[in-house]
Amino acid sequence: MPHANQPSVAGTSRCVPADAPLETFWQTQRDELHDLRSTEALPEHSDIVIIGAGYAGVSTAYHLVKDFPDVDRSITILEARGVCSGATGRNGGHARPDLYGHVPKYIERAGARAGAEVAEFEVANLFALKQIIREEKIDCDFTLARSLDVWCNEEGAKQAKAIYDQMVEHNFEYMEDVIFYTGDQVEGICGVKGAKACASFTAGTMWPYKFILHLTRLIHAAGVNVQANTPVTSVEPDSTGGYFVTTPRGKIHAGKVVFANNAYVSGVLPQYQKSIVPCKGICTRITVPEETTPPLLNNSYIHRTEDNADGSIIVGGAAAVFRNHEEQWYDNVDDGVLIDSAKDYYHGYMQRTYRGWEDTGAKVDKIWSGVMGYSYDLHPHIGCVPEAQDQYIIAGFNGHGMPVIWLSSKELAKMITMNIPFEKTSMPRLFQTTQARLDRALNGTVEDGDILGGGSPSATKP
Repeated sequence: MPHANQPSVAGTSRCVPADAPLETFWQTQRDELHDLRSTEALPEHSDIVIIGAGYAGVSTAYHLVKDFPDVDRSITILEARGVCSGATGRNGGHARPDLYGHVPKYIERAGARAGAEVAEFEVANLFALKQIIREEKIDCDFTLARSLDVWCNEEGAKQAKAIYDQMVEHNFEYMEDVIFYTGDQVEGICGVKGAKACASFTAGTMWPYKFILHLTRLIHAAGVNVQANTPVTSVEPDSTGGYFVTTPRGKIHAGKVVFANNAYVSGVLPQYQKSIVPCKGICTRITVPEETTPPLLNNSYIHRTEDNADGSIIVGGAAAVFRNHEEQWYDNVDDGVLIDSAKDYYHGYMQRTYRGWEDTGAKVDKIWSGVMGYSYDLHPHIGCVPEAQDQYIIAGFNGHGMPVIWLSSKELAKMITMNIPFEKTSMPRLFQTTQARLDRALNGTVEDGDILGGGSPSATKP
């Protein structure tokens, strides 16, 4: 459902945020800066305009002002809804590196070193998050824990063990953190009924809304102009240099433009229409009666199960249930409506999934949907927009943005400030947006891409 007064763009009119998203648990108590407008009117000009005030946009602004404090320039963030109202403020806050799941695919595409780059970058991102949360004293319930991949069928367990063995043979240093379990003791180790195998490694969890709003407070104080509830309808080049960024509230002239609007990027960059597709997911908060003491979950899980600070559980995924109902989630931006085929999936979930939870009275307290940006090849698109000057993109995170965005935005800030090429950054080479990647998606079929053909918006293992 497009915003009022928002004109359609040919082929992309559907790719705008819905007006009335479902309320998430994370945002039950809105931060006072949720609808921030730093100035009553839009500035006439800004040296850098960032589209999107989620994880990617706010983090990029943070690094621009904090990493380059001596650079004198104006920065404006335009957000279609409230600050952190998109996928970042609707997911489970799971900063969980992918150490081996998709790495064989990356190795097949670009070699062992390229595959290892992704995993190593995600590990570094986790500890960089820990560091910045400590330095800035951000209260966002951040914890480091062991995360578990769990397989509950024999064939899936065998395949997973084969992938794990393959990664070990490559002698990747980060694999020293991974422990793989098989045999009769697996169910007792992970607590999941019927488990045949599980893998354990270090991951982090946080309250993403609190994290981003704290950063927003910092950049606002540093002079970044934040304009919430200001959807961008078009970005057009100015004949004398720069760009006119149009919104229902007027135009702003930009020297450089950063597209950090993830699932909605094709609404203003139509060349990305097949490269980054909006895909809905589902998330749930499960609570137990106050008089009940359920078994403690010491780990986070691949199906996005986390112990919250108040004792509740945040669970997301369920792709196995809704995957075949493409119209309910694929190329769908309406996060004001639940995924119908999965809306009842989490009733009784803890009781039927985890040992010792049968009599806890655990029940669904709140359920909501969110829209993620899935790329055709399951790699983010980061860097200079092909065949455009002074345009940058940081989008298409495939529901896996928590483990990569912080350091990616830091490196993108270097590109913007120092005018260095992507190759001079520390980002994995597979993250670079290129014309070849755009052409591959444009000329391929939906089934040939990884969203439907080789991946799905969940890593749930049935």
